[in-house]
Formats: sequence, C-alpha cells, structure tokens
Amino acid sequence: MAGGWARDGAVNEQIEASVADELARLRSRQVPTGAASRTHCAECEEPIPEPRRAARPGVQLCIECQSERDARQRPAAGINRRASKDSQLK
Repeated sequence: MAGGWARDGAVNEQIEASVADELARLRSRQVPTGAASRTHCAECEEPIPEPRRAARPGVQLCIECQSERDARQRPAAGINRRASKDSQLK
C-alpha cells in the first residue's frame, strides 16, 4: 500500500534499493577470501606484526595506516537517499 502520489510498492522498492546500496558499499571494502596478507604495509612499508596477519587474513595495512583510513571515511548517511523529502519514512 502506497500513500500520496507514490505507486504501490514504491516505498518497499526504495527501502530495498537503500539496503542494496549499503551492502554493495560494505562488500566493496571486504578483502577477498583467501587473499594473502602482506608482510609490510602497502602505504608506509612498516612490517605488519604476525598476530595481525593471523587475525585478519588478507590484511594490507598496518594498524596505524588502517586507523587513519578508517577515520577519513565518512559514515553512511543512514537515510533513504533515493527518496524525496515527502516520502521519508518516519
């Protein structure tokens, strides 16, 4: 059931599209399964400790560089960006 000017199923389509966008964003950040860990950081060339490589298979960055990269990334908006203001779920 859609309300207002929206056609039937439009709200569910918007929700599904937002969920699919977020899943795609998260999957793009994952390291492929079975990828080899680097012994030295890809950015600063410092050695990556063995416990980190064992805990995170496929790791490419040292803890410092990964922390800096995580701090630079903006969190997802958490709203349905595809919808107009009038169709936001409340």
